[in-house]
Amino acid sequence: MIPLLHDFTDVPVLIFGGGLVGARKSRRFAREADVTVVSPEFVDEPFGPHELDDTESTAGSIELVRAGPGPENVEEWIARLEPALVIAATDDGAVNEAVVESARERGILVNRADRSGDRDPGSVVVPATARDEQVVVSISTGGTAPVLSKYLRQELEETLEGASEMATVLGDLRTELKRRDVPPDRRREIVTDVVNSSATWTALRSGASKASQVIEDVLEEERSRGGNP
Repeated sequence: MIPLLHDFTDVPVLIFGGGLVGARKSRRFAREADVTVVSPEFVDEPFGPHELDDTESTAGSIELVRAGPGPENVEEWIARLEPALVIAATDDGAVNEAVVESARERGILVNRADRSGDRDPGSVVVPATARDEQVVVSISTGGTAPVLSKYLRQELEETLEGASEMATVLGDLRTELKRRDVPPDRRREIVTDVVNSSATWTALRSGASKASQVIEDVLEEERSRGGNP
């Protein structure tokens, strides 16, 4: 399998199954996508983007539809909503199989939550994700060992602290250096020095310095060395 990142903003995602797995999947995709969950029952578990941290924004939505589609009318739901991704998360193997077959016939990506290990062509594995706002790291074992993915995600969360601020610093710094006609080779050297600076990481993580202050400090240092800034 080849990992990809996909922007699901305003993209329809259809989930069959209102159990714990369906709830978890809906929270993941409702960050960006317009999610519809179809199930005869829904567990007493939060569905959708309201489960996000208060500091996180969401562009997605969630709709819970109380219905019990059988294998014979799964295709009707998929045809009606035309989703970019379908998730089979019911406890009925026949329904899940019908979801996979219908999605494959229509060329739609599908994630089958009740199966691990070998995957059918066109299938999607939803990875464990460590996130610091705009910086995202995904971990997958191809569905064979989800508990390992979860463990590695937890290990990476501490490492990623401050990464979003660093990404802002690097992006804005590159833009400013380019605006000031700093040669490309020197721009790469400056940006590399910043990302490799443990002092800068510490300042961003502790809040001692904001992105704008770090950029100004770097430009001032370059001026003192006789560079263009």
